[in-house]
Amino acid sequence: MAKYNSPLVLQRADPFVYKHTDGYYYFSATVPEYDRIEIRRVKKLNDLATAEPRVVWRKHRISYMSSHIWAPEIHYIMGKWVIYFAAGSLPNVWEIRPYALMCKGNDPMNDEWEECGMLERAQDDPFSFTDFSLDTTVFEHRKKWYIIWAEKVGHGDAISNLYIAELENPTKLKTVQVLLTSPDYDWERIDYWVNEGPAVIKNDGKIFVTYSASATGAMYCMGMLSADEDADLLDPRSWTKKRYPVLSTNETLKVYGPGHNCFTVGDDGEPLCMLHFRNYERIKGDPLLDHNRHAHVISVKFNADGEPLFLLDPNELYNVPFENEKQKNINI
Repeated sequence: MAKYNSPLVLQRADPFVYKHTDGYYYFSATVPEYDRIEIRRVKKLNDLATAEPRVVWRKHRISYMSSHIWAPEIHYIMGKWVIYFAAGSLPNVWEIRPYALMCKGNDPMNDEWEECGMLERAQDDPFSFTDFSLDTTVFEHRKKWYIIWAEKVGHGDAISNLYIAELENPTKLKTVQVLLTSPDYDWERIDYWVNEGPAVIKNDGKIFVTYSASATGAMYCMGMLSADEDADLLDPRSWTKKRYPVLSTNETLKVYGPGHNCFTVGDDGEPLCMLHFRNYERIKGDPLLDHNRHAHVISVKFNADGEPLFLLDPNELYNVPFENEKQKNINI
């Protein structure tokens, strides 16, 4: 079985990797400057670290899409290459909404990308994307495409929930939003009440959605929902939520704040989870200015009931030398 570098890609938070039918991996992530979207393409996962990124878009100077360019995900959906991402505005940098880019051709590494604007809600939906919204992901199930995203409700320190809807096309909802999960438990409410960063994996007749909870320091962790593949995915009663996190900080292994994951298959076809975490706990200043959330991959195992397990293996962790801001005395 292939062995993967850890960290895999330095200073790339919110990592996303998609393996296309052409045999290539396509990678996107949040860059430390929060100012652009870049993608990489490789045949082997370990090559992501040294692959030359292509910048496909840069933030606007003013108005919308001009700050906090976060969590881009590159997908091939309905015959189109699409990148979903979140962006703030100027002067209101926290007016964050979900946007999309679409490739004009079939080669995302060379063809031109164009702006599609903010995602559109369904005609009878008055609420989707009207407040702080981010972390869009999409998946196909039985010839239908679904979208899951995080959106805040309330005033002041608002609550970030996850919502699901069916898509009409890559940039417009077909159905009204359905509440998928809210931060109900104590481990989802540390510093902030947050459910965000959804990711989808299917196994043994079930659909699993992982998500991230709490603030972005060492308290950041992963929860999970599941539904039967025959269920109505837009019925909240179809989904069951795990009472406890499925992955959280492990001080012994120096894994702090694991989360915002995605799923892929490895070089040998094995299931993998790509996610970010830091190798230290204490952060000086604003966590958003600490860029040492490096991208890693870990193996995904399954229990007797077919549920994915996220088991940290010390033999898979920190197996290559690396340097981060803390070691350079930039963030200590």
